[in-house]
Amino acid sequence: MKKSIYIFSKGLLKRKDNTIRFYCEDVNKYIPVENISDIYAFGDIDVTKKLLELLSQKDIMLHYYNHYGYYMGSFYPREHYNSGYMILNQAKMYLMDETRLQLAKSFVKGSIVNILGVLKYYYLRGKALEESIQRISLINHSIDEADSISSLMGLEGNARDLYYHNFDEIIKQGDFLFEQRTRRPPLNYLNTLISFGNSLMYTTVLSEIYRTHLDPRIGFLHSTNFRRFSLNLDIAEIFKPIIVDRVIFLLLNKKSITKKHFDKDMKGILLKESGKKIFLEAYDNRLSTTIMHKGLKRKVSYRQLIRLELYKLQKHLMEEKEYIPYKHSF
Repeated sequence: MKKSIYIFSKGLLKRKDNTIRFYCEDVNKYIPVENISDIYAFGDIDVTKKLLELLSQKDIMLHYYNHYGYYMGSFYPREHYNSGYMILNQAKMYLMDETRLQLAKSFVKGSIVNILGVLKYYYLRGKALEESIQRISLINHSIDEADSISSLMGLEGNARDLYYHNFDEIIKQGDFLFEQRTRRPPLNYLNTLISFGNSLMYTTVLSEIYRTHLDPRIGFLHSTNFRRFSLNLDIAEIFKPIIVDRVIFLLLNKKSITKKHFDKDMKGILLKESGKKIFLEAYDNRLSTTIMHKGLKRKVSYRQLIRLELYKLQKHLMEEKEYIPYKHSF
């Protein structure tokens, strides 16, 4: 199985014959391209034109993050999977207000159903979450009544806010209180983990979209405008609770990440390189974990689940089969 490569050091990535060589002060190594799905550059990385040509030939994406752990952008190889037919169908459904709204509702339902699944999982293990489960369930039942994308986004935001405020009950660590959702910059340790994990989820979904006929620039819940990509944000909503949040709970409940793994500066709270490495290892383990797929009657990894979700969306856009969002079994 191909894997993601994470680079934290400052250095140079260049092509050496038919493989990649990374040069920096303390590392000078070859990276076999046949085993790579993506490269995540957290350090200050320079690349050569020949390297980009090789990445394009091998369908490898290169994602850049800045010093603060914020996603900056991606090198997206030539779009040989892109289908004019699929792009036209995506655009057509986006421009039809009612059709777009119904598809956006499916993404929100998928997100909230999996949020409820996470809460019920911990409720059955003695956490005081019953009231929030009831309130979020009421929001879920009201999704069909939403008459616009903005009202739908409002419902999704309310559900997620209620959900995040239950993190304190699930984690029960004084150093990792939620307080309120803060971004760019996150203002406490827990928000820093949420932001970092969500950013990884967005790029993971983007990489999977690249390997389908879908165009990541045309989303449905998140408006298609001057932002780089939006479809990956739509699909990520479904998987953040069962991948990112479960990784956060695992790391904090096991005390694998503590406040020593963070730095404070004028722009907020930063996750140190040591903390990022711990998070990335757990995140990769989660993506490669296999579960039984009821429809296929075989085991698939969480990463494969994302690709399967995109295939379902493709069939919907081609009007072959109605899209039903993935519901996780706990």
